[in-house]
Amino acid sequence: MNLEVKIGNMILKNPVLVASGTFGYGIESRDLIDVSELGGIVTKSVSLKPRVGNDPPRIVETASGMLNSIGLANVGVESFIQDKLPYLRELGASIIVNIAASTIEEYCSVLALIDQHGGVDAYEINVSCPNVKEGGLSFGQNCERTAEVTRALRKLTNKPLIIKLTPNVTHISEFARAVADEGADAVSLINTLIGMAIDIHTKRPKLSTITGGLSGPAIKPIALAKVYEVSKAVSIPIIGIGGIMTAEDAIEFFLAGASAVEVGTANFVNPNTAVEVKNGIINYCQENKINSVDELRNSLIL
Repeated sequence: MNLEVKIGNMILKNPVLVASGTFGYGIESRDLIDVSELGGIVTKSVSLKPRVGNDPPRIVETASGMLNSIGLANVGVESFIQDKLPYLRELGASIIVNIAASTIEEYCSVLALIDQHGGVDAYEINVSCPNVKEGGLSFGQNCERTAEVTRALRKLTNKPLIIKLTPNVTHISEFARAVADEGADAVSLINTLIGMAIDIHTKRPKLSTITGGLSGPAIKPIALAKVYEVSKAVSIPIIGIGGIMTAEDAIEFFLAGASAVEVGTANFVNPNTAVEVKNGIINYCQENKINSVDELRNSLIL
């Protein structure tokens, strides 16, 4: 069976990745999972300078999901290159670095610094960051700015650019078209939905930031609909994200048009989820005499 997935000039050995922010930098799970069985790791977001993130509480469990307002806490690009990248290179899975920034110049600086050192297979660009030059509205909620980020980064690298799209817009397909036109090799979707939780006893929000990003099984139906919408708008590969807990969940994303998937919140419940999802996909394909995961993509019967 052929499990390979091609994204730009990167070949994933299988279509199952772990999502940014849910797997650290890989080293955190080395005693819990055989990372070499994964198609790839999407690292925790890397920014130009270290970030401590938001004040706690910044994670709240919700019905069938989780709210987080971590605030992109990370070690910064210099420490990432020095302390994290050498280990990542030895894991035996494709390494996709997620980049976060508050200006286009910062996006470019982070990518250029990492690109000089090698050992990275692709970049996932988190455009759900506040654009400080536009009054705090995230890049990902402005189609022109999302395209501008993609255009600037495309000039700096030949490695695959994957733009991670937010669902907190009216028509996500417009954003997918915009980044495809500017040279993106793929899109990943969806990022978290904006949500809120309240403690009725204290009458206070459960997150220090009041609202946060909702992830987990609760958002899977929305994620599937967004993947399906984008699959009708662009020809570049789509990486589906949102509430994937089982192989069945992943297969739904393939049928809706995804070429690969990222397992996120499930990693907090069971760090081995992504491997189990991959094995379940193999079993499904064998049982249904499917020779390639590509045969599943866009095979929804209407």
